[in-house]
Amino acid sequence: MNIFVAGFHHETNTFAPSPADWAAFESGAGYAAYSRGAVMLERMQGSSLAIGGFAQAARERGWTLLPSVWAGAVPSNRVTAAAFERICAEIVDDLQQDDLDAIYLDLHGAAVAEGCDDAEGELLRRIRAVVGPNLPIVASLDLHANVTAQMLRLSSAMTAYRTYPHVDMRETGARAAQMLAHRLGDATGLTQAERHQHSERVPFLLPLNAQCTLMEPAASIIQLLERLENEHKVELNFAMGFSAADFSECGPVLFGYGPDADEVAGAVKRLYDEAVVQRRGDWALELLPPADAIEQAIALAADASGPVVIADTQDNPGAGGDSNTTGLLHALVHARAGERLGGRVALGLLFDSESARAAHAAGVGATLALSLGRSVPTWSGAMTEPPLQAQVTVLALSDGVVPLHGPMTAGMTTTLGPCACVELAGIRVLLSSAKAQMLDLDLYRFLAVEPAQMKLLVNKSSVHFRAAFAPIASHILVAKAPGPMAADPADLPWQHLPEGMARRP
Repeated sequence: MNIFVAGFHHETNTFAPSPADWAAFESGAGYAAYSRGAVMLERMQGSSLAIGGFAQAARERGWTLLPSVWAGAVPSNRVTAAAFERICAEIVDDLQQDDLDAIYLDLHGAAVAEGCDDAEGELLRRIRAVVGPNLPIVASLDLHANVTAQMLRLSSAMTAYRTYPHVDMRETGARAAQMLAHRLGDATGLTQAERHQHSERVPFLLPLNAQCTLMEPAASIIQLLERLENEHKVELNFAMGFSAADFSECGPVLFGYGPDADEVAGAVKRLYDEAVVQRRGDWALELLPPADAIEQAIALAADASGPVVIADTQDNPGAGGDSNTTGLLHALVHARAGERLGGRVALGLLFDSESARAAHAAGVGATLALSLGRSVPTWSGAMTEPPLQAQVTVLALSDGVVPLHGPMTAGMTTTLGPCACVELAGIRVLLSSAKAQMLDLDLYRFLAVEPAQMKLLVNKSSVHFRAAFAPIASHILVAKAPGPMAADPADLPWQHLPEGMARRP
């Protein structure tokens, strides 16, 4: 079997300040840099991404992989038209061959491009225009995918991550390979035409923090999904949606596939009844104002056996923030957190390339005046807190090439440019020259901060940090400091959601 393989990942926050241009895909930042052909497959097959799990499962089946494009950029506002057209054009150009048996796509599922709300659906439409209606196309999706009717219609099957933090990406890729094997008929003898699909759209948006599968209700709903799969002999998915993309099909979708139409519909409806009808009220979440979060953390840290971790969720660069706001940094200074916790306080990563370069120029041990962070506009038009003006001491420097070993990132290396750890008032601030979500302990360690030895950590992340930090944390709090990513979707000025779509559960 000759399997065409490509990847396109972007999670679009249409309310965020910065777009994803071609340079964003070339650098990759939190992703691997753009690649094509044999180089792409060489880079991806050992990665923690779904495409890595698919590649391993394909090799075990004796399939030949025909690599096309890998394109991934950190979450932001829309993918520029030029970048989207280039990515689509290269994938379509690579399809001009006669020996394809199937296609596998590693997609995010929540991309919006300039002039095209349903980016993945449009990519699938262009692919179908080349290969026709019958060639099997199977895709893996992020748990936060905004699954559209076009995506469901034009794919043969799709399967979404089942964990958030996403520690099952490779497993999802392997599951996609199994689903493709079914469509090829080499496992069950059933062709894709003999498989049925059923989907149900959830009538409310889910806050990002509430989607964490380490907590209720998501944890037990995913367990139910897996029980229903076994009971009904179907393939089930719960794409929880990315609730910051202002278009008509934003939101969660439950969908499934199977050889018996009644079994598929029955399983999806049972899952819908639990997740949407019975547990709707359980999706609520607690968000703390910055000052309250800091005071509560200091009180908890006094007798804690591990660090208290605060999520700076509304500046999460994994959801469209730029990782540069200062609300929680100001709150730490105002509360004298560094002094009260014996200097065992750290915040990371603060994207501020100018300050990072200034620290490099000064050198380790130097003291200098810096303006830390930025004031940025939010969806409401209001600006976040101003930069923090402070005398700092340079504690550590790095070139920003960081090998990662965490549950989500093992085997990956991120490139952040010149980075520095500076200290002010007993607070260590980790400065980077590129945006990166704090989702790995190594993103503290590379600047000489051992996170387990801190009393208080402030992470610019929403949920992904939990995979690496929950094992060392004594407590985890979520703070709602002003930033570009709304923790509560009801706060956003939506214009294109359909009538009847609730902004919160």
